[in-house]
Amino acid sequence: MQEIQRLCIAFGDLAWGPWLVVLILGSGLYFLALSRFLPFRYLGHSIQLLRGKYDDESSPGDITHFQALASALSGTIGMGNIAGVAVAIHMGGPGAIFWMWATAVVGIATKFFTCTLAIMYRGPDSEGHIQGGPMYVIREGLGRRWRPLAVFFSGVGVIGCLPLFQTNQLVQTVRDVIFVGEGWLDPGHAFEFNVIAGLVLAAIVAVVIFGGLQRIAAVASRLVPGMALFYVITAIYVLGSHASEVPGYLAMIVKDAFGGSAVAGGALGTVIVTGVRRGVFSNEAGIGTESMAHGAAKTDEPVREGLVAMMGPIIDTLVICTATALIILISGAWKTGEGNGVTLTAQAFEATMPGVGIYILIIAVICFSTSTIFGYSYYGSKCLGYLIGADKQHFYNYIIVVSTVIAAILSLDAMVGVVDGTFALMAIPTTTSALALSPKVMSAARKYFAELKHMEIATEPS
Repeated sequence: MQEIQRLCIAFGDLAWGPWLVVLILGSGLYFLALSRFLPFRYLGHSIQLLRGKYDDESSPGDITHFQALASALSGTIGMGNIAGVAVAIHMGGPGAIFWMWATAVVGIATKFFTCTLAIMYRGPDSEGHIQGGPMYVIREGLGRRWRPLAVFFSGVGVIGCLPLFQTNQLVQTVRDVIFVGEGWLDPGHAFEFNVIAGLVLAAIVAVVIFGGLQRIAAVASRLVPGMALFYVITAIYVLGSHASEVPGYLAMIVKDAFGGSAVAGGALGTVIVTGVRRGVFSNEAGIGTESMAHGAAKTDEPVREGLVAMMGPIIDTLVICTATALIILISGAWKTGEGNGVTLTAQAFEATMPGVGIYILIIAVICFSTSTIFGYSYYGSKCLGYLIGADKQHFYNYIIVVSTVIAAILSLDAMVGVVDGTFALMAIPTTTSALALSPKVMSAARKYFAELKHMEIATEPS
């Protein structure tokens, strides 16, 4: 077991070399420059799209703009926002949060391009149903010569979309915070508890994921907005109670981002890689998972879905991850070096809201982690369907159920290694295809925004 965990950690570290940081940040900066920040000027229009102003039930697709974003956020707003932020601070110091912000800013542009392409180049699966996602973008947009890249994405995606990190941290929270914390469980029996908890969680997950995308989207569209609002309100309360300290910690994040003083040896490279690694895990911009959710939206206008998708990094990383980071920093729990992952975040919540903070976190962990598991099951099934046929993609649900039990048993570091490594590999075909097809996106964007401007002028009161 220890050898397996060591290999998992080594895999993640190897995949996340400096070259991948350059790929993620470099492609995002290219998209920003190419678009000249055009999508940023239409954030108000993005909100109108989410409110359903331009929904058309007759358009191709399975779910609305709002449900598509909710489904995507059910994957991104998860344990990366709670445990992932804690891992970033534990490994890279406060400065790692700055580089998480950097991935979010460039990720806004990246999501606009990748998710516009997800609609622009939808294609039929083996049963004739129209699908979206990087594998279909590659197949339909780049042609036959590029198909091995689509197969590569799908093969890696089958592993990368397993809910390993979410399951691991959910079980750890229930075990350490509730059962061990209340004295109901002897720490020596942790393994037995993990097995039982994994089995129970697997049963709960099965009820939802076997219902398909419509059930997942229905659950996500109700669960995600509520849980995100609940978490943000809690964070506002904590930060409001420590308002005088917030500017100082924000300054610390920026200063440490370029000095790395909080990291052993002051390794700036470690701070940057850690921040980008955790930021990408949080908002998934450029990974391709988000494209599969947005590719199912009911619309025949690709740019609209790109505008909806770019709201993801704003909500996920710039708002929720920042709130978690400030709570951890204000609490001082990060200075001890004793906690990591959800344990560190739990210590921070208890320190800033004694008596109730830990229970608020438990609720958030349950909502965040289960919603991510639901979303990932859809992504993974699409990847498997591309590889072996859509009529067999339901077998992925069984893989999800089994992996839920396995993830409950292995260590946090092993789960982080597997997920990070596969996400790194998924980014290669996703960003490569987006870079190659970016001129097509800009052509569609210029046409769409020109028509939108004409429509606004035509509807203005005389």
